[in-house]
Amino acid sequence: MLKLDDIKVHYGTRDVLAGITADIAPGGITAVMGPNGCGKTTLLRCIGGLLQPDGGRVLLDGRQVGDYTARELAQRVAFVRQHPQTDFEFSAFETVLMGRNPYQRRLQNESQADWDIVEHCMKQTGTWHLRLAKPAQMSGGELQRVMIARALAQQTPVLLMDEPVSNLDIAHQLEIMRLLKQATEKTVLIVIHDLNLALQFCDRLLLIHQGRLLFHGPVAEGLTPENIAKVYGVASHTSEGRILFDY
Repeated sequence: MLKLDDIKVHYGTRDVLAGITADIAPGGITAVMGPNGCGKTTLLRCIGGLLQPDGGRVLLDGRQVGDYTARELAQRVAFVRQHPQTDFEFSAFETVLMGRNPYQRRLQNESQADWDIVEHCMKQTGTWHLRLAKPAQMSGGELQRVMIARALAQQTPVLLMDEPVSNLDIAHQLEIMRLLKQATEKTVLIVIHDLNLALQFCDRLLLIHQGRLLFHGPVAEGLTPENIAKVYGVASHTSEGRILFDY
């Protein structure tokens, strides 16, 4: 169980998050949505222990995220950043293998089981053919899929993903979303802008408006024309299970 208890974050005099409270049940995909600058990435950083909120608590299995050691937290939460980058010339295989680090003892080498997990996750994300490639030899979308493979190789129950499909073409967007949908044992929180992708693949919705939680519940109940107009300032309607925008 993941619990957000009155999360507040201030950047100077600006309230980025003004009291976010929600219980995230285990399993399924929760879409974190809202316009640019509404605090989506900040919320994920708080959940992942990368940012200490100015107020409130993030509880994972009844324990504050900040009370876990780095190793303990890395065995429970994996994070895929919005803009993947690496400062070192590791191959794609070596990069994904880093996802196994939380399970290695000091000076311990990776096992065959670790290598098998990496191969499986790279094949799942369609990156196995890139295993020897260095970052400069990959497109932004390919590097993003490698980073997703690394997070999957981490084998955590919670997976935080900050716009993981924004750099991908349509085919790979669908491939990754299907993969996440099949990972029923994971609790996935994904920042996503495509309303119809969220409607098709996500189970729950956290809809943020001006730093506050406007809606928390089933996606289809939250992505209404009224909420879309309030949050995004655009008119829309639903037709045959899809959201269409009025021009």
